[in-house]
Amino acid sequence: MTELTSAITGYWDAAARTFDDEPDHGLRADHTRAAWDHLLRAWAPSDPADILDLGCGTGSLSLLPAASGHRVTGVDLAPRMVERARAKLTAAGLPGRFLVGDAALPPTGGQRFDMLLSRHLLWTLPDPHAALREWVARLRPNGRLVLIEGRWGGPGQAESPYVTGARSLPWVGGVTAADLASAVRPLVSDARIHPISDDPDLWGGPVTDERYALIAHL
Repeated sequence: MTELTSAITGYWDAAARTFDDEPDHGLRADHTRAAWDHLLRAWAPSDPADILDLGCGTGSLSLLPAASGHRVTGVDLAPRMVERARAKLTAAGLPGRFLVGDAALPPTGGQRFDMLLSRHLLWTLPDPHAALREWVARLRPNGRLVLIEGRWGGPGQAESPYVTGARSLPWVGGVTAADLASAVRPLVSDARIHPISDDPDLWGGPVTDERYALIAHL
């Protein structure tokens, strides 16, 4: 584990205790949870499917497709995040598999998935382009990639209060829809951008920065 990766793990481990206090992290409000559930139902396969949630955090998004009957595997670098994700689905009486590991190289062996889901993760990765190639390779034929991302700050903003060394991350502060689409389109058969900045229910209030989902199919 590199020094930067170790720092990132420590940061998110420390954040696990209060992570769900953010409206779009904990999905505690009915209208916020319903807004995310509506989107994920639209993007997920209609039949029960194998879904991989990368950078799953405390499992709030994982819980939604699990409640719809999908088979969910979550991966997160921070052990305390994974502990909370497991506890969350257990408390809801839902099945789910959660693994501690690097989301850029998911520890799922040779398993393939029908859908790969990731929210606000790419900006934390030292090599997001390599991660995207790896993720596409984890999908079954006709599988779908759902990347919920945005661009919310420059390098100076992301350096503090985030970890020392974060300035070296290629997409620190987020990635624009145009840049992410350029990176993904050579890897898939089609990709489209779905803007989601204008729905305050998703975020617990209005936002002014760029937030979107990229939906791609093999």
